[in-house]
Amino acid sequence: MPSFPPPDSVTICEINRDLITAESLSDDRAHDTYGKILGMVFSPISFQADLLSPTGEKQETHDQGRPHGEGTESYGLLKTLQSFASDYISRIFHPNHVNLLPEVDFKGVSWHQHKHIIAFISGPDQVTVRDYEDSAKDACILTCESQRDVKVLEFRPNGGKSLSVACKGGICIWAASYPGNAASVRSGAALSLGTLSRGSGARWTLVDFLQSDNEEQISALSWSPDGRYLASGSYESSSFTIWDAAQGVGTPIRRGLGGISMLRWSPTGDYFFSAKFDGTFYLWETNTWTSEPWSSTNGFITGATWDPDGRMILIAFSGSPTLASVHFASKPPSLDAHLLPVDLPEIISLTGSQGIEKVAWDGSGERLAISYKGGYDAYKGLIAVYDARRTPLISASLIGFIRGPGDSTKPIAFSFHSKFRQGPLLSVCWSSGFCCTYPLLFHSS
Repeated sequence: MPSFPPPDSVTICEINRDLITAESLSDDRAHDTYGKILGMVFSPISFQADLLSPTGEKQETHDQGRPHGEGTESYGLLKTLQSFASDYISRIFHPNHVNLLPEVDFKGVSWHQHKHIIAFISGPDQVTVRDYEDSAKDACILTCESQRDVKVLEFRPNGGKSLSVACKGGICIWAASYPGNAASVRSGAALSLGTLSRGSGARWTLVDFLQSDNEEQISALSWSPDGRYLASGSYESSSFTIWDAAQGVGTPIRRGLGGISMLRWSPTGDYFFSAKFDGTFYLWETNTWTSEPWSSTNGFITGATWDPDGRMILIAFSGSPTLASVHFASKPPSLDAHLLPVDLPEIISLTGSQGIEKVAWDGSGERLAISYKGGYDAYKGLIAVYDARRTPLISASLIGFIRGPGDSTKPIAFSFHSKFRQGPLLSVCWSSGFCCTYPLLFHSS
């Protein structure tokens, strides 16, 4: 039977398909369950959840902060892309896209690829960063004048401690500085720098601001796995941009008419996924940047996540209670692929839900986290955790549910650490104002 958390409990972790609960959030309880195994405890981080508007409307904040950047010079990719972008990109704005934004799975939580550092959106204009390897308990708050209306964020792979934050008018690039080892600002970047540090050993510096055309609201981000290129898009535009991170130069690419809802680079870098609010999505191979268009009769895409090998991608649609998986039939750069349904019958039969909302897949490919719309009162606001198998097609069996802290709380955003060695590590920002981390520990069969 799947683990079900009692109504007045909070979930702590998974131990071999059993989701452990406690009466309240407690570092002592976490230490007694998973802390002895991992040698560390991921304490919850509190934030003012009421500042996060569910409709994406802006509320004013204050303060300043700053970041860093590294990169490698490469012109080959940009040269290839520019051949597809000879005409200046015309911008098409669809007002209804703004109303659909709350349904999209924005990446509001991100783990550093190799460190125990988490970042999450904690206000309309601010980001919170917590380094669990730092002896200081305090988290850092990153804010600056350029960082308005934050929608998504993502740590840069292989780029030191560097974080990209999508906001109104462009992308803030932050980096950690240490005494005697200051982060360097990209040459040619004109920035007004500020810092904010509360007891942490690292000071975060704003090292670059990648400016979007026409002050567009950036609402989609994805780094290439080698950290050389950053893809960005906006619900206000039908094109997305590939940035050379070292040069700060962007190349726009356009397919179709609808505004961009989501971008996902594959873990191997061979493929790239772009989705639009009109229900279409595109699979790209990144050698020549050729694409194949797909269309959906189940609404627009609300969530998408690649498997660890980059050979299939799981997709959630706004009008469907099941997931779909796109399998590539042969090796890159082939775009020959098949779309297959992935049944999650419990989402309807057990929870009474109206469909899938957000989806995340851990780096081992063995755990799948799903949030869903509505449902019976007892199941509202929970996250379903599945055991996933990929031999040869995707199958999933329900392990149980995660309950967050507080009454009537629900998940705002969640994400897995992509390379946590001891097992899947899921972090969730809850509407009650806590970012909680759940180790999912098990013996692989």
